[in-house]
Parts: sequence; C-alpha cells; structure tokens
Amino acid sequence: MQYPWDVNYLTANAKTTTGRPCPNVSAYAYGLRWAKDCDNRVYIGHTGGLPGFGSQWNIMPDYGIGVVSFANLTYARAGYPNSQVLDTLLALSGIKPRQLPASLILDQRKNDLLKVIADWSKAKESGIFADNFFMDYFPEKLKIATAEAFAKAGKTISIGDVVAENQLRGYFIIKGENANIKVSFTLTPENPPLIQEYHLDVSPPAP
Repeated sequence: MQYPWDVNYLTANAKTTTGRPCPNVSAYAYGLRWAKDCDNRVYIGHTGGLPGFGSQWNIMPDYGIGVVSFANLTYARAGYPNSQVLDTLLALSGIKPRQLPASLILDQRKNDLLKVIADWSKAKESGIFADNFFMDYFPEKLKIATAEAFAKAGKTISIGDVVAENQLRGYFIIKGENANIKVSFTLTPENPPLIQEYHLDVSPPAP
C-alpha cells in the first residue's frame, strides 16, 4: 500500500515548516499518499473527514515515527500541524533512519561469495547461485572484472558488514588502499535463497 505508482505533484518551490526551501514529490500509492522531500525522507499518510470531523495521519517508515491528528471541523487541514510535529521530533531527537539488520542468509551468502570471488573457476560447483545466474553472468568475464577491480583497489584493508536493503538484497564494501569495491547481490525467494544478481563497483575511498 506504500508503493508509489501515480506521481501527481512535483513541488519545486516547497518549503519546510521552518521556511527552508525543500522541493518535494508526491504520488498516490494503493490507497495511501506517498511523498519524498529534498532530504530524501519518505512520508506515508492519509487524510479523511466527515461533517464536523477531520483527520490526518503521517508516518515516516524509515524513522519509525508517526503522528495522527483528529479535529472537530469538517475536513480540517490537519496535515500542516502534523508536518510541524514531525519536523520538531526530528530536530529535537536527532533520530537517524533505521538500519535494517542483515538477515542470517545475507551474511551467509556474503561469506560464500567472498570464497567464489577469489576463484571464479569454481563458481558453478559452489551451489550458491540460482539457475538463471550463469545465463546472465559468465565466469570468465566475472574473473576479469574482479581482477581489474582489485588491481584498482590495491591491498585489501578491511571487509565491511552487509548493509541490508531488505531480507534478500544487500551489499558490502571491500576497502582497499586506493579504492573501495562495492559488492551488491540479490537472492532468490526460495529455500534456501540463492544468488540471482550480482554487481561489482569500484569507487574512490571516502575522505
């Protein structure tokens, strides 16, 4: 119900409740309103009313907070005070977006993948890849791409934890002396989940 499918507004001159310019975009989801502001913060909400009554609720799923307002006025404009409350909660609490913990299978497949990355010639026998994987990815090309990435990165300094995007998708960073390697992968929705998608990206180290 929170997935935006019909973008209906792009407000280039929008401002926060404190007056700071902050463009936003909004869309209709499945019965709910979806919006994202210039700070990449997502809001999900809904407005309702009857004669003598008005209501609005607004939640920020990534932050785990929300606010609901009820008013004794027909279709009361409760959205603005709700936005003020959310802005105040964020400003006073210093709360950060929630980080989804990596599932056990993501951690397992990360470790499995690290072994294969060291020697792609044994990839097909590893048993960690989905049926479609080698139709889309070719071991010899993966081997070359991996060698080039590690040549750019230099000596490996550390390997980071999995950053989960959901229970079956995530990435981890291999930190090198000269550059970082981002390893992204997606698992299949089966038991046990297998790797169906994989990407390797090299980027300069963070300052």
